[in-house]
Amino acid sequence: MKRVALLFSALFLAGSADNAAFAQFIGRSFDITAAEQAAGRKLFSDHCAICHAQVTGTRAYGPTLNGVAGRAAGSAAGFPYSDALKKSGLTWTDENLRKWIADPSHMVSGTLMPHPAIPDEAERVYLVAYLKTLKAARR
Repeated sequence: MKRVALLFSALFLAGSADNAAFAQFIGRSFDITAAEQAAGRKLFSDHCAICHAQVTGTRAYGPTLNGVAGRAAGSAAGFPYSDALKKSGLTWTDENLRKWIADPSHMVSGTLMPHPAIPDEAERVYLVAYLKTLKAARR
């Protein structure tokens, strides 16, 4: 919830500050999508980057998440996924990513991902917004 408070604090300031001064601070308009992505980038750094590399070819404990949005679960080349995840039939939609981030072992029993669940719904929204910015490497 701290992240939500931070985001709403910025919105509150927009309404209560002198418009000219605030416009200098953040530009002419406030881009909520960019704010969600920035919050998600920070959350990724704090919770996910230890295992998931963002650069293809970098050794990591988990698979790269580049291009994860819209990808079939357990399908990134070169990573030894659990049979449970490979056979799950999941596609990483926004909703499925949020559920996964909330509790992966509950979503797919037998997964090997040792992820501490992120219970805050807003933080999950922010993470998904950021994950959608990670594009798959061109071949």
